[in-house]
Amino acid sequence: MIGRLNHVAIAVPDLAATTAQYAGTLGASVRPAQDEPDHGVTVVFIDLPNTKIELLYPLGENSPIQGFLDKNPAGGIHHICYEVEDILAARDTLKASGARVLGTGEPKIGAHGKPVLFLHPKDFNGCLIELEQI
Repeated sequence: MIGRLNHVAIAVPDLAATTAQYAGTLGASVRPAQDEPDHGVTVVFIDLPNTKIELLYPLGENSPIQGFLDKNPAGGIHHICYEVEDILAARDTLKASGARVLGTGEPKIGAHGKPVLFLHPKDFNGCLIELEQI
């Protein structure tokens, strides 16, 4: 069901400093920051030859990323994202097998303009998983 790894998301306490570190120190190709109000985050994508890194920074007072940073002040890996061909079919298969889909279970539009869903980390060895329809 899952396809290629789309990105690894890292929550960061200082978006500007982390972006500069990836661009300068690591010499990575860094895209401009974009606000995603529906998800409560500001994101920066770093393009790698085989995948992407997504830097996450809180946007607004109710950002889920702020809660993560409160528990992990230095930041850290927040989730991994896999591509799926049909997000509704993937959701239905996962739910039928007992996996929990976060939120309402209906896909939202993610940072790439495509439908996404998140799966409960307790069902996947403590790892929050995002599915993105390709």
